[in-house]
Amino acid sequence: MSTRLDAKIPDGQLSEKWTKYRSTVPLVNPANKRNIEIIVVGTGLAGASAAASLAEMGYKVKAFCFQDSPRRAHSIAAQGGVNAAKNYQNDGDSVYRLFYDTIKGGDYRAREANVHRLAEVSGSIIDQCVAQGVPFAREYGGLLSNRSFGGTQVQRTFYAAGQTGQQLLLGAYSALQRQVGLGNVELFTRHEMMDVVMVEGKARGIIARDLISGKLERHFGHAVLLCSGGYGNVFYLSTNAMGSNVTAAWKAHKKGAFFGNPCYTQIHPTCIPVSGDHQSKLTLMSESLRNDGRIWVPKKPNDTRPANQIPEDERDYYLERRYPAFGNLVPRDIASRAAKERCDAGYGVGASKMAVYLDYAAAILRYGRGEANKRGIHNASEEELKAMGKEVVKEKYGNLFDMYKQITGENPYEVPMRIYPAVHYTMGGLWVDYNLMTTVPGLYALGEANFSDHGANRLGASALMQGLADGYFVIPYTIGSYLSGDIRTKAIPTDAPEFVAAEKAVQDTINKLMTIKGSKSVDYFHKKLGKIMWDKCGMARNEAGLKEAIEEIKALRKEFWSEVRIPGDADEFNPELEKATRVADFLELGELMCIDALNRNESCGGHFREEYQTEEGEAKRDDENYAYVAAWEYKGDSQYELHKEELVYENIKIAQRSYK
Repeated sequence: MSTRLDAKIPDGQLSEKWTKYRSTVPLVNPANKRNIEIIVVGTGLAGASAAASLAEMGYKVKAFCFQDSPRRAHSIAAQGGVNAAKNYQNDGDSVYRLFYDTIKGGDYRAREANVHRLAEVSGSIIDQCVAQGVPFAREYGGLLSNRSFGGTQVQRTFYAAGQTGQQLLLGAYSALQRQVGLGNVELFTRHEMMDVVMVEGKARGIIARDLISGKLERHFGHAVLLCSGGYGNVFYLSTNAMGSNVTAAWKAHKKGAFFGNPCYTQIHPTCIPVSGDHQSKLTLMSESLRNDGRIWVPKKPNDTRPANQIPEDERDYYLERRYPAFGNLVPRDIASRAAKERCDAGYGVGASKMAVYLDYAAAILRYGRGEANKRGIHNASEEELKAMGKEVVKEKYGNLFDMYKQITGENPYEVPMRIYPAVHYTMGGLWVDYNLMTTVPGLYALGEANFSDHGANRLGASALMQGLADGYFVIPYTIGSYLSGDIRTKAIPTDAPEFVAAEKAVQDTINKLMTIKGSKSVDYFHKKLGKIMWDKCGMARNEAGLKEAIEEIKALRKEFWSEVRIPGDADEFNPELEKATRVADFLELGELMCIDALNRNESCGGHFREEYQTEEGEAKRDDENYAYVAAWEYKGDSQYELHKEELVYENIKIAQRSYK
């Protein structure tokens, strides 16, 4: 195992590590906090909560986002809910069970101490958000309501209809704007981080580009926090916002921050299928729909009958058949592979035959009967039951159903939705220690930008939990461990040679891109990269395909740097230049993802190597040889050195995952 990696996990019992750490971590006194500047890149859930919390504590904060408002962060797209171990349902939940479900859901490839801390602080997230006015759904008696998500047998997911991410972000945004109003946070919208500035081996600032004027700016910080989300858009078609990118994390990687488990990407089973080459992104139908929706395909291959004309006994509810203990609520990687298997075998539905049904007919009738009983109606017709049931479903999931109808033209209250897996979340990210610091001193990564909590597969409703945990309840403590030794460091002037050199390097790259004047658009290269990644490093991977992908990506990158065409000028608002700088980074990241996937000779979670599967087609891990975090060090173009952090499980027994 690498001597370059020190996870800094506190000693002691797992259940006491975080409590003891908080009581002993070095602190920065209030007067000194006023002299310390912190840069936060990204203002989604992790970034907004971190910036607001650190400013509330007295630090001077600069927050950057490439959108015109933090309210447009991709966090708003998370629909289904946020997990917390409050056991409101009295169904056996606990901090330990949330911890265990998360470790098991990640196929035993996450760091034990970080995951337990996440479970510990989860309850505080709900309290914080309720205090901010987040309108969580409530039961009749006033208690917060919960629903189920995949990979669990308890109800621990708190939600606000089908727009939980947006409501949570509005809470964090309000806290952030309060600090902006007080002058404790300086907010830079329409600014994109282009590089990290290193001074004497520490992260001391960033180079940012004003996306309106095109001007490059230098910004100093005693510490830099990257809260810039995941890299799913390397696949071009994904559920991510089109602006989501890897640039901040990738620039940090090239300055010395190790990249952890880049091949761990999540395929979400519940997306609206691809409809043609015209699409620029895919739409997620929340996992919360698997609470009540039943997933099925016809039992007969190539069945072209409309769904409502296929009798019950001619339907294959394949998740309920294969995984009776969890049914439609198996984890995302398992549900996704099962859908692909059915479609590949010829049982797919719709025009493309690359879709399965998500059916609400049974749920509508069930809710209708419950409503009829509540209203004292004992002889309701089926039509009346359906009408009452639709009202309940509309209250729970209405905006999701409306969205599906707007996109497909079909009414999901009347006919089953058609869904198929698509790229969603990325479990890989910058390697961080227990403090959330990367291998670069003073450079932190929070939320989806780091690798730490989800192993090889993220359970649903855990992204919002991690982003807010890192921002509200982890970084305010752990950053003191570093900054307490920095209180004598004065602000470094931005005309220092390190800042000048970093800005020049960024400007040189922009100039190089603008002078290529080739014949092909940025999207041409992004689409080609996405197809290579999806076909050869997507839902299934194999040795031959990954080796081909590496060579194809190298050739595509070479073509990009000689053939890309970027209209307009660099010193103005230029969306094509923005895309080009991001795609340039994706073209490097894609190669590393394939290298990592090729190196990991096992299947685990979302990383499914076809050579390594059980007789039943499930992922087959190799715990003896691959129970480690793969942390890659950048050594130059197409050159990476592997460092391994051994994963030690002292509190749970590693086992073959079973949801049967």
